[in-house]
Amino acid sequence: MTKRLGVLTSGGDAQGMNAAIRSAVRAALDRGAEVYGIYEGYQGMIQGGKYIRPVDWAASGGILHKGGTIFGTARSPEFRTRDGRRKAVRNLLLYGIDRLVIIGGDGSLTGANTLRQEWKSLCQELVDAGEIEQSLADAHPYLTVAGLVGSIDNDMYGTDMTIGADSALHRITDAIDAITSTAASHQRAFVVEVMGRNCGYLALMGALASGADWVLIPETPPNLDDWQEKMCAILSEGRKVGRRDSIVVVAEGAQDRHGNPITCDMVKAALESHLGEDARVTVLGHVQRGGSPSAYDRVLSTLVGVAAARIALDAGEGDESMLVGIHHNKITLSPLMECVNKTHELNDAVRGLDFAKAMELRGKNFQDSFRILRTLIRSMPHPPLPGKERIRFAILNASGPAPGMNAAVRVAVRLAVDKGHIPVGVFRGMRGLITNNLQEMEWMSVNGWAPTGGSELGTSRKVPSGGDFYAIARTLEEHKIDAILMVGGWAGYQSMLRLYQERANFPAFNIPIICVPATINNNLPGTEICIGSDTALNSIVEVVDKIKQSAVASNRCFIVEVMGRYCGYLALMSAIATGAERVYLHEEGVTLKDLEQDIAMLREGFEHGKRLGLMIRSENANPLYTTPFLAALFEEEGGSLFDVRISVLGHLQQGGDPTPYDRNLATRLAASAIDFMETYYQKGDRDESATAIGLQSGNIGFTPLYEIPRLMDDKAQRPKEQWWMELRPIARLLAQPGPGFNADRQ
Repeated sequence: MTKRLGVLTSGGDAQGMNAAIRSAVRAALDRGAEVYGIYEGYQGMIQGGKYIRPVDWAASGGILHKGGTIFGTARSPEFRTRDGRRKAVRNLLLYGIDRLVIIGGDGSLTGANTLRQEWKSLCQELVDAGEIEQSLADAHPYLTVAGLVGSIDNDMYGTDMTIGADSALHRITDAIDAITSTAASHQRAFVVEVMGRNCGYLALMGALASGADWVLIPETPPNLDDWQEKMCAILSEGRKVGRRDSIVVVAEGAQDRHGNPITCDMVKAALESHLGEDARVTVLGHVQRGGSPSAYDRVLSTLVGVAAARIALDAGEGDESMLVGIHHNKITLSPLMECVNKTHELNDAVRGLDFAKAMELRGKNFQDSFRILRTLIRSMPHPPLPGKERIRFAILNASGPAPGMNAAVRVAVRLAVDKGHIPVGVFRGMRGLITNNLQEMEWMSVNGWAPTGGSELGTSRKVPSGGDFYAIARTLEEHKIDAILMVGGWAGYQSMLRLYQERANFPAFNIPIICVPATINNNLPGTEICIGSDTALNSIVEVVDKIKQSAVASNRCFIVEVMGRYCGYLALMSAIATGAERVYLHEEGVTLKDLEQDIAMLREGFEHGKRLGLMIRSENANPLYTTPFLAALFEEEGGSLFDVRISVLGHLQQGGDPTPYDRNLATRLAASAIDFMETYYQKGDRDESATAIGLQSGNIGFTPLYEIPRLMDDKAQRPKEQWWMELRPIARLLAQPGPGFNADRQ
């Protein structure tokens, strides 16, 4: 018997829900199942009829970039009753649906699990009442459920990120960036309220990413009852040292130590009273839920949607309802109710004023972020402790510019200065070390750097050789440099590796050397994600969305060339995030057979009413089958069916203000780099004192520089192991015109 899967969205909407719908539907269809969309959430399940409709491959197209949910969502008090759930079961049985993918919050997921647990007894009630035949109940003896967390609040246990949280963070940082400029113009204070209910994730990460001056979150209220005075004193000191604006971020569930709500109006009144100036309140509200999903949310939703469909179809009687999440870039499965109960435990801790437990349950990343923010919001650093040895360290950017470099430098400088150390900025990368272009930096040197793209220090792709090493050694000795912190890409890594290899010849290089990965190509070893790659991916996605809108007016195929050199990260991830039909990667190569199949796919599609074709090509995918060649070939073979256009995105992928993901990744890595520098300062020429830092399995890890050559494909300038290539089959599955198409390429 053909399996039938129902897909619904419930509770508050979140950007990325449509991407999850699309991937769940197509993954199920590819497995030979029939799929039904259940409209208006549980209320539609109860009402049945037009609210439960079959969904085919084409119906799930064209929605990847849309916010909200095409299936609609609604609160359903009736579903909370047993009678309401009995009606829902009857309607599901009438359509033969006994497998569900639910996209919603903890309440929606709890309701799904309750329905699963009551399934048999509700079926029996329907049989006893004569509403269904016994044979129908026997044909569907159990219900399987796979849950996805659709919530901008990122407040669910069992997944690192919930669908919509990254997009909401984009809205928040964009708003605060805009508010900051007007606040600085008038030397004014602003209070910004963000969503999150009992979870301070959006407020904390939004404040960290935007460089806000104060944050109030429910998990860790101010320690003092006179917190208003302390807050205003710090903000006032900031004005004295040159800050022209004051931004206070307030989570909607903010409270004091006694559980009393802290409102924006309370904060506004305190600012006006103690600072003696006007303050303004901005409540961001539902703008945080709206709009097109970010690239991260599109990819996240796609991956968990595919997994959820497979879990729901493969589960058997007695299997628990599962929550499908993501942890360290890997899909994870957790018992749904265990996650719901942990989430309730955390919320109970916040409401019960057990703040230590609440912070513990939020996890290490949340705790570290709050600790770092407490330092960054100071108006001035702590004075150096008497007798403390102060480290003079050179900080530079090297290789191509990457959005987030400035955020990393800002955090490194401020955390180091707060610990009593002395950062020395190097201008124009390695050229600055060679030409002695250095200058000491202090707390306010990096004021306002968090949201800016590019590199304020300047950068270059220069890799030292020959006499450059002597010049660099002289520079380090003259400035009494005790450590080097390099934020950059492959040329920067090569440069630091050369310094490490020259230690025997130049004692000045026997100092801690730390590499922080920053490149849009995401092609560095020892890290899963590089600073800048998320911003570049979002830049690609935004442009491709516009291209797709322009192309549907006429039959047209676009070939979009993206950066990455010989690394296919940007190409593959942008293909998943935009729904491209084909992606050309250097890792796979391009063959004539591939091109013949692609032409056949395009012709078949346009012959059956298709209006748009989208192909993404990594810039160095193949030396012969270039982007102009592909365009000419497709144009010739397409004949009158479709036109072909080229879009080479170029350096716009390197520009723009960094996304909140890149800003916060830069913050985490830079903070750990400073800790590493202090640890290894006294360890001289030990091999481990020269390292590359990075995100490894979700945690901060270190890779000794002597390991770099072993981990890299030097000719292709990319890691030998690329985790994202595991996602290639999913990109193929979702891009094909329908089940079974081009199966020989699978």
